[in-house]
Amino acid sequence: MAKRKMILDLDTGIDDAMAIAYAVGAPDVDLIGIISSYGNVVVEQAAHNSLQILALLGAQDVPVYVGDPHSSTTEHFDVMAISQQIHGENGIGEVELPEPARQPETQSGVDFLIEAAHQYGADLTLVPTGPLTNLAAALAKSPDIAHEIGNVTIMGGALTVPGNVSHYAEANINQDAEAANAVFTSDLHLTMVGLDVTLRTLLTKKETSQWRDLKTTAGEKFTDIVDYYIAAYDITSPDLHGCALHDPLAVGVSLDPSFVTTLGLNMYVQDNGEDYGRTIGDPARLADPDTNITVALTVDKDRYLKTFMSYLTALFKQH
Repeated sequence: MAKRKMILDLDTGIDDAMAIAYAVGAPDVDLIGIISSYGNVVVEQAAHNSLQILALLGAQDVPVYVGDPHSSTTEHFDVMAISQQIHGENGIGEVELPEPARQPETQSGVDFLIEAAHQYGADLTLVPTGPLTNLAAALAKSPDIAHEIGNVTIMGGALTVPGNVSHYAEANINQDAEAANAVFTSDLHLTMVGLDVTLRTLLTKKETSQWRDLKTTAGEKFTDIVDYYIAAYDITSPDLHGCALHDPLAVGVSLDPSFVTTLGLNMYVQDNGEDYGRTIGDPARLADPDTNITVALTVDKDRYLKTFMSYLTALFKQH
């Protein structure tokens, strides 16, 4: 067993599924749980997808917890049409996987996170790749965890490039900018892996064909799932010539920060007006020498992709 422990907080769509595979395949960390969120799909579907992916990868011992079903300022959540286009209505490219034998845990995702922070402290790595609603709720309920969790690396935000749901806002932050702002302005130190680097880190059918050639169930199913994603990108973002590895890059950076170059910055999230969801430097704290956000600005995409393919291909060979 590895000393480092990881919790993923996922709205399990296709890149989230690849993030799970990266975490399961990484040799230097134990995935101890997944918290489901809303975004690419509703929270119950996210939990179900995570359980299916874990079973496909032979990791059905990893528990899945259900997080908050909607943003901190609403009472309901509906999946956006663009999310269904990119991830499929079931979130995993309309690919059918066997029903998981395991069910989601009865403990809430927020309470699980708080307990894990107390138990593992500096050895705990948290990677939220959906809205920050669950993390904000945990911080509100138990503020001391901001000083206990060793590593928080989020997939979200955009500092040097436009957003992907508005000129400024990235999708995960835009789902609950109020929660994101509470996290960004808390005592928590975190690394922001945003569109600045994820849009440079791409996967193509050249890579997924290697998984199909393995002739294993996991290899073939993941090829079907990710090829759906690549085809969606061909329509929505044809200039990229591949699909962005948003969520698995955040997992990779959480384990090996040298994949990216960074900027230390005190930030806040605009939670009202036309700039809703914008992640930007906080003018009131720019002169403060102590910064709590580390923003990824550039990425060694070739070295990362080599590591990504090594971990996932080795894992798919076994299942």
